[in-house]
Amino acid sequence: MGRVEFIAMMAFLMSLNALAIDIMLPGLQQIGSALNVVNENHRQYVVSAYLIGFGVAQLFYGPIADRFGRRRPMLFGLAIYIVSSLAVVLVPSFGALLLLRFIQGIGSAATRVITISIVRDVYGGRQMAEVMSLIMMVFMVIPVIAPGTGQVIMFMGHWHWIFVFMAVAAMVVGLWMYVRLPETLTAKDVRPFTVSSIYQGFRIVLTNRIALCYTIASTFIFGALFGFINSAQQVYVGIYDLGAWFAAAFAGVALFMALSSFVNARLVGRIGMRRLSHASLIGFIAINFVWLVAQVLGPQPMPFPLFMVFFSLAMFQFGWIGSNFNSLAMEPLGHVAGTASSVLGFMGTVGGSLIGAAIGQAYDGTALPMVAGYFTVSVIGLVFVLIGERGVLFRQQNPRV
Repeated sequence: MGRVEFIAMMAFLMSLNALAIDIMLPGLQQIGSALNVVNENHRQYVVSAYLIGFGVAQLFYGPIADRFGRRRPMLFGLAIYIVSSLAVVLVPSFGALLLLRFIQGIGSAATRVITISIVRDVYGGRQMAEVMSLIMMVFMVIPVIAPGTGQVIMFMGHWHWIFVFMAVAAMVVGLWMYVRLPETLTAKDVRPFTVSSIYQGFRIVLTNRIALCYTIASTFIFGALFGFINSAQQVYVGIYDLGAWFAAAFAGVALFMALSSFVNARLVGRIGMRRLSHASLIGFIAINFVWLVAQVLGPQPMPFPLFMVFFSLAMFQFGWIGSNFNSLAMEPLGHVAGTASSVLGFMGTVGGSLIGAAIGQAYDGTALPMVAGYFTVSVIGLVFVLIGERGVLFRQQNPRV
């Protein structure tokens, strides 16, 4: 297939994960009411349960994809995603919903691990960073339209139809992939599916300083994003009383992230992953610090336009950090791309979801826990980048590992 179709397909495969999170955010209040969830912070578990299943399953998809290829494990994961989504229609309790969300995350993990493995099979270095940025740009269309789509579904019918919509979307993308995507794993890169080979692959990943440190840095920074996603409905509706305008506010910030990914794709080939991501991380810290000071010392709640300015500027920097950090972590691990993607994805998703859950559960009726969380994790991320780079930022090549 052509490059444009390849990027579009990879983006839509990865977008099934974002769809499973963002489309239901407008319906969390109704889901909680329908299933008798008294504590409004507990509604966040609908997101957290999915993310934990999504993260844990990534440990297995990588080694499986390195042994059996990319196509069959991906189709298997999509089947789990579809069946679990449809099963929610019959869910009898909140606990059962959380279990199905966990299973849905297990299926969705294939779209993250195997998609990145496919991209690494086809591209490397700055080309991979450029393609991943374009994929992320298309991917970011989903957070723009998903909450609004969920809102429309809620207006037209019951919240169960949100999950039916997810299942149909996965069917369409899965059929597209089945018809058009050839196997990308070459015979020379097939790894045996044994305990020793899996252990060896994990050891390669975890003993590579660059891969490990950039993954840990990404984990903390993505934790901030997950923290916001967990409490987005409470911040936009509970604090700022946006009501049906919640989806529009969410989409506005997502547009900044999409623009950031587009700019990154245009610049990364000329400037390099390190220069862009290191500069954006420093900018991320600076914006979060000023935001935190304004949140503590300014009027309560912070005026909504000012909140959106700070948030949008922070997430623009975030868009440069995400794809480049992921590419930097994967770059030295092309020979074990599937296993590498699974280990790095497991660490990033499970760790990030736990950090995000902590930030979300700290919600106290103000945006302070979220803003403080953003600043804290950005500083921790910088510490691990400095460890990975031996204290030198903006270098052009990998230091010795």
